[in-house]
This record gives sequence, C-alpha cells and structure tokens, in this order.
Amino acid sequence: MSMPALHHVSIITAHLARSLPFYRDVFGLTEIPRPHFPVDGAWLACGSLQVHLVVHPEGTFRQRPEIDRNDWHFAFRTDDFEGAIERLTALGFGEDLPQSHPKCLLVIRSGVAGFPQLYLRDPDLNIVEINGAP
Repeated sequence: MSMPALHHVSIITAHLARSLPFYRDVFGLTEIPRPHFPVDGAWLACGSLQVHLVVHPEGTFRQRPEIDRNDWHFAFRTDDFEGAIERLTALGFGEDLPQSHPKCLLVIRSGVAGFPQLYLRDPDLNIVEINGAP
C-alpha cells in the first residue's frame, strides 16, 4: 500500500448556521460543493485539503469550556503566526480572556514542539490549533 494522504477533517456541529461562518470568517475557508447527503453539512476548502462540517443535533461529546490542548484537536499551519494572532484579536479573541470565555486563546510562543502554537474553540467546543510549524 502506498502512503495515504490526508483528504479532510470532519467536524461535528449542532448548528451549521453558527459554525459555517466561524470557519469562513476566522480561518478564511471557502465553501465548496457538497453532495446531497441525508445529513446536513458543508464542505470547505483548505488549500488542497478539506474541512467537512457535519450536523449532529446532539453536538459534540465535549462539555467543558476550557481549552485542553491534550484533548482531540486538529491544526492549521500558518507562515505568519503573529499575523494569525493579530487577525484573531481583531475578531475579538484574546489571550487575556478567562478560559471559559468562547473567544479565549491559549498561546504558546515557545514550547516543547519547537514551533509556536495557539489553541481556540469553535462554537461547538471543538479545539482548533494554529501553529507555525516548518
């Protein structure tokens, strides 16, 4: 078998009308055509990869509002880490907000990974990382 390549990440949402603008506005993803599945959702382009939002009315399993970077998450990589922080700050996110605040950022500029990382939550409490990995 040849080495597989990642095609998409599927993310559960209880409210597509809330999550779709989040992924478009915060990350600049573009909606792409999606087949007519029996379950509602949306597909978004992310470079050569995709992010799939899938409606699941019960939502995610995650109930705690705190950011736990050791919990399940996925990551976007950026060439402009500080620019990403500036963009998020302009959208109301902040490092100084309480962990329970929906726009709290957990920022690690220098850590064990060897590259900067930040973590935030989407409207369904899914954890998203943005990093400056080489």
